[in-house]
Amino acid sequence: MSAAGASPQRATVEALLTDLHSSPLTIDTWARLEPWAVARVTFGGAIAPRSVIVKWVRSHPGGARAEPWRLRTEVAALRFLSDDLGLDLAPRVLAADLPGGLMVLEDLAPRTALDHLLRRDGAATHVGRLAVFAHTLGRLGAATAGHAGIHRARRISLGPIDLPTDRGSRLVRHWDEARGHAAALGAPITGQAEAELGAALAELSDPGPFLALSNGDAETNNVLLHESGPADARLIDFESAGYTHALVDAVCLHVPGPAWMTVGDPVATGLADHYRRALTDGVPEAEDDRRYGFGLSAACISWAIVRLQRFAVLDTREPGDDSRAQLVETLEAAARTATAHRAFPHLTGWTLRTADLLRRRWPDADLDFTDTAAFPPYTARR
Repeated sequence: MSAAGASPQRATVEALLTDLHSSPLTIDTWARLEPWAVARVTFGGAIAPRSVIVKWVRSHPGGARAEPWRLRTEVAALRFLSDDLGLDLAPRVLAADLPGGLMVLEDLAPRTALDHLLRRDGAATHVGRLAVFAHTLGRLGAATAGHAGIHRARRISLGPIDLPTDRGSRLVRHWDEARGHAAALGAPITGQAEAELGAALAELSDPGPFLALSNGDAETNNVLLHESGPADARLIDFESAGYTHALVDAVCLHVPGPAWMTVGDPVATGLADHYRRALTDGVPEAEDDRRYGFGLSAACISWAIVRLQRFAVLDTREPGDDSRAQLVETLEAAARTATAHRAFPHLTGWTLRTADLLRRRWPDADLDFTDTAAFPPYTARR
């Protein structure tokens, strides 16, 4: 929207920018980037930069992503990366008004979200950019491993911490609910599969040298790259950032996230290797095939189990809904990853049996996801 129609936060932003540049500034345009609580703001004068990004806490308490801690979490993570570690992996925080619930960020334009490029052109056109994405995720883990104390101190200085997003896998807290859905489906996790699930939980809860910072949502919509020219990616959306098992961020390369039906074979495309080599620069233990495979398999299967929470909702949808087939492929892709790394054989068996139960329950989801003509890598979920 124009400056005249901007939100009441306009005056706060003008004051922050004036203080930042030590001279009065007036906003020219305030363009809301729907559907997010984000706007691109431009201002005139002989000042660089000429535009910034403003992000604020949503104004509906109790609504999605409206918790005040999210802003504190993002400001702490971004300043930790740029100011404490000197990294260029994310936008810089230019100014913040935490009591007022907003921050001003470096504008990363003309970079654009990778998921937009994949949807528009297909993955085959952007193999190189996918490789940069994988490398950047690995680089984030490598650069932040061993620095949890510095990050925690910075985060605590900004206010109360939301513990589930501060440390440990975000996957773990959803498992009990997912296990209930598995039992309701007729596929309870018992016996040796249950014991392996406990081992996976222990791995994710105590990552050891793999403890690293994650933005909390490592997916292609949260990385910005140039459509042409320099391949310097920037990660965004650190609202749920926290230290967790580094290999949780690698899951998106092996198992479909919410946006995709399939992500293809990251080993064949080299994405898995791009991520692992970058991570090894800061986490030498990633060179150990057994240890790396165990952690990656734990993260992938855990993600699949968490996604099983959607079973009750998907069961009520009309036949042909892409979300049903997506859940099947999520389970099977996680199982393929664990099988390739010879990890969790009993839990892998349970995962495949559950996928088969869903195929029989939902004949419309009984599809061949290995058919790359029908399901090329990064086929978007409708």
